[in-house]
Amino acid sequence: QVQLVESGGGLVQTGGSLKLSCAASGILFELYTMGWYRQAPGKERELVADITRGDSSNYADSVKGRFTISRDNAKNTVYLQMNSLKPEDTAVYYCNAVVVLISGNFANVWGKGTLVTVSS
Repeated sequence: QVQLVESGGGLVQTGGSLKLSCAASGILFELYTMGWYRQAPGKERELVADITRGDSSNYADSVKGRFTISRDNAKNTVYLQMNSLKPEDTAVYYCNAVVVLISGNFANVWGKGTLVTVSS
């Protein structure tokens, strides 16, 4: 069974920075696209950024120029560097990965989330 474990969330003031990490563990063959989503209170979960195994990345318009996604394939880890944080970035951030299992099947795996709170 593959698990994703996020870390790095917390409380930060407006304009501050945080770096989120997400490590995959378990028996897997390969990680395909990995990404970060977020869900603010009363809102739907939305894509923040994702990155392919070949390092092609995609960002939500609201975070372009402020957030940077990266990954370390050797460590099965994806990161999200968040700069110039705003109160509207407050949300639970979830890691997601498309995983190729040893069996050859694909699985869409979610982490349990990490809370990011930006104070004004």
